[in-house]
Amino acid sequence: MELAGYREAVARLYLSPDGLAEFRAGRDRLFATHPQSPIPVAERANFAGLRYFPPAKDVIVEAPLRAEPGRLDIDTGGPDGVVRYERVGVLETPWGPLSLWWIAAYGGGLFLPVRDATCRHETYGGGRYLTDTVKGTHGRGLQVLTADRVRLDFNYLYNPSCAYDSQWACPLAPRDNWLDAELPAGELRYH
Repeated sequence: MELAGYREAVARLYLSPDGLAEFRAGRDRLFATHPQSPIPVAERANFAGLRYFPPAKDVIVEAPLRAEPGRLDIDTGGPDGVVRYERVGVLETPWGPLSLWWIAAYGGGLFLPVRDATCRHETYGGGRYLTDTVKGTHGRGLQVLTADRVRLDFNYLYNPSCAYDSQWACPLAPRDNWLDAELPAGELRYH
């Protein structure tokens, strides 16, 4: 029930009308206090919040979505085993193409992992997520405008749970979602 409560809290946070600063403060509160937070229990008492790049308008874009079927199987290395994804299409962004995935499991959901050049020194090495709607991250990082166009706001890039604690197993950005360019936006490396 704690996990269900956590996912509900995440969804409420992502669907709230609050701006980016309020969203980030709410995320910090959730990470500091919720029993299902990915922040290790031993670190929560001293948790002062996550670190982010400053907000930037130039990382908010509308991107066309080109239909391109594909399939991806990711072994999570954990109890979820192999998770199958179906490619919804390829997003044409100013930084390069990104595959948008649909989680091919009960209930499904959109998944957009990204690994950019900041992953070498400023952000989590395995990449970050712009959305994982299975976890309740609706409407901020990725907003569906039409069947072939989406709005992307990379200020909402966030670390997967495994970036905070090795007890978590996370699917990382596949090779076709690696960008050579830097995206100096969103969440920085935790430690």
